[in-house]
Amino acid sequence: MSTSTSPTAHTAPPSAGGPVPGRWLALVVLALAQLMVVLDATVVNIALPTAQADLGFSNDDRQWVVTGYALVFGSLLLLGGRLSDFFGRKRMFVVGVVGFALASAIGGAAQGFEMLIAARALQGVFGALLAPAALALLTTTFTEPAERSKAFGIFGAIAGAGGGVGLLLGGVLTEYASWRWCLYVNLVIAVAALLGVNKLHEAVRTSRPRLDLPGAVTSFVGLVALVYGLANAERHGWSAASTLVPIVVGVVVLVAFVVIERRSTHALLPMRVVLDRNRGGAYLTIAIAGIGMFGIFLFLTYYLAGILRFTPVQTGAAFLPMLGTLMVTATVAGTVLVPRIGPRPMVPLGAVIAAVGMALMTRLGLDSSYVGGVLPGLLIIGVGLGLVFAPVQNAATAGVDPDDAGVASAMINTVQQIGGSIGTAVLSSFAAAAATDYAAGRTPSADLAALATLHSYHVVFWWSAGFFVACAAVSAVLFRSGPLQVDPDATPALAH
Repeated sequence: MSTSTSPTAHTAPPSAGGPVPGRWLALVVLALAQLMVVLDATVVNIALPTAQADLGFSNDDRQWVVTGYALVFGSLLLLGGRLSDFFGRKRMFVVGVVGFALASAIGGAAQGFEMLIAARALQGVFGALLAPAALALLTTTFTEPAERSKAFGIFGAIAGAGGGVGLLLGGVLTEYASWRWCLYVNLVIAVAALLGVNKLHEAVRTSRPRLDLPGAVTSFVGLVALVYGLANAERHGWSAASTLVPIVVGVVVLVAFVVIERRSTHALLPMRVVLDRNRGGAYLTIAIAGIGMFGIFLFLTYYLAGILRFTPVQTGAAFLPMLGTLMVTATVAGTVLVPRIGPRPMVPLGAVIAAVGMALMTRLGLDSSYVGGVLPGLLIIGVGLGLVFAPVQNAATAGVDPDDAGVASAMINTVQQIGGSIGTAVLSSFAAAAATDYAAGRTPSADLAALATLHSYHVVFWWSAGFFVACAAVSAVLFRSGPLQVDPDATPALAH
């Protein structure tokens, strides 16, 4: 077991040495909470035009409804993970669920742009407490390799499909209820999760790690500056001071964060967590996959709504086949394949399959049909992402010291959010440049505008395919061969 903050044991021995009672019901509770956090990154996307008309904010401000959540969520996840280690995972889980629900209620009742953005930022704060606590509880609840793989397969399917579920749910709620219900729906999910909170368990602790305040400050400032700069790229361009200065500041501060963590005896992010080959490979893989995924969730949404003229409900429903193949593949991969062969063969294969699906999307035209043009690529991408998410979620926490479970879990969501933010900025910038270049020197017309827009989507789809190929290469090099090794000192959790 990895060196911890104290020479004494940090988990009491199990009373019976067997599996945790009620662990599958606990999985349901944790999966509901994870769904709430993940789908909230996309559930408001389709509702944005309606919310904008209702509250009267500008197109430039619109992106902050999405980015504001990702900015705070991604920047506070490391601190949230360590707070769950410090105060207890179950306690922070409950605080996160309740706070997230209350913030959602404030957002749903927003009477102006500022109130909506404040609510989205609060959602990010409580999501940063909730997400790592949920995954840490899952890590310490399922320690038997076969059951652990099955649980992470289900959890990985939820994480992978949550964004698409958000698109569908956002379309249904916006079209048949109100954009405000895209936020109020979290109250329903939170109540369902809290009804089963007594099924959650965690290991009894004999000591607590100290909080690393310098690490917490530098990680927050560095990630906020980096994500803020990237978010400004589409509006102001990559050469603008408002883009470059925050990015440079963010990189410098994050370098300082690494230096602090290497020297700290109570590090917010112990280097042993990320320097393990499997865990480091998992974090890089999910970050790169997060960039590529925005090519499908964001720009295919634009194609369906803008070119095929799908309604909000039709747009959300269009992703269902991909979600179905993703969830089935992730569950089978986590249950059957990961315990036997580990992540190394599956993750590169899944990433390559996803790249093939993205390449198929570059054949879409102005007159393409959904069944003949969009659906084949979606099905292939779903299979590929299913093979990526279940093994990566498992590998990111396998064998981690019990005292590091919270921060190791937080890293998964941190890199996914940062990857998604980078994807939004980079792919949006590429799309805008591609459309401008295509139209340059030609006579303006409605047909030219449509063709330029379509060309920009093709460019994004090719870049997304390239990111998935990079994901395959990184995972093939970094992951170890063979099944994942679960920390033999990680004992089944006891009621807290």
